[in-house]
Amino acid sequence: MIAGALSNASIFSDFWTHQLTEHDRQWLFLVLAGLVVSFAFIRFSTRMMRSPRVTWWPGSVVSDSGVHVHHLVFGIVLMIAAGTISFAGFAVSPIYEICAFLFGVGIGLTIDEFALWLYLDDVYWAKQGRASVDATVIAVAALGLVLLGVRPFDIDDDSAGDLVVSIVAALILFGCVAICVLKHRLVHAMVGFFFFPLAIYGASRIGKPDSPWAHRFYAERNPGKQAKAEKRFRPDRRTDRFKEGVRDAIGGAPEEEYLAKVERRETAKAERRG
Repeated sequence: MIAGALSNASIFSDFWTHQLTEHDRQWLFLVLAGLVVSFAFIRFSTRMMRSPRVTWWPGSVVSDSGVHVHHLVFGIVLMIAAGTISFAGFAVSPIYEICAFLFGVGIGLTIDEFALWLYLDDVYWAKQGRASVDATVIAVAALGLVLLGVRPFDIDDDSAGDLVVSIVAALILFGCVAICVLKHRLVHAMVGFFFFPLAIYGASRIGKPDSPWAHRFYAERNPGKQAKAEKRFRPDRRTDRFKEGVRDAIGGAPEEEYLAKVERRETAKAERRG
């Protein structure tokens, strides 16, 4: 057991030194680690809180006046503190590494309630709350790609002409990514940000029927396009069923589905007792 622990420690040490420190990526790795750890913990915590079988787990932070302090508040405070210490110029190792990890923890706590920013309503367990899971997956994937050394573009300033070309290419990339987001093609937007052809592909394809792009350019303006979008992205698509399964596994089922499962489980128990 001791030999195995020493071997694992050696592997991590080599990884930290040769893959991270030598390329100045250790801080980004700590940000990513903090994000993943805090998101995993807070999702585990909230799922424990809503389980009727778990009564001993600490509940939400609610003041005497009934104000619910959401965990994104703690995330924002952590990011402010860690960022301020880092930018203040007196954060040296290991304080800088601790700040990087705490900044990632703050991101995880904050992005877990992304749907609250978006809808300005507590839709954590509603269908709209799935936006938080999607945003977290995208953030983790984007940070992971940057950690691997993938860069969306380079600004070449060797000459005025090269600089103009670089800026124009960057603007086209951002434009295509923005269109993908407006069409609710989020995977194309995220991966396309690092792989330009995919962003162009996503921007040129039809948008989802409930997307801002569809509301603006389809609907009554172009009923044919709206019908095509609804047919293309019908709710029973295999892809959507897979995505919903992944969202359930990561973030938990929406409230209505969860309560229905609990009711079925309690009914089955009652029938077995009877």
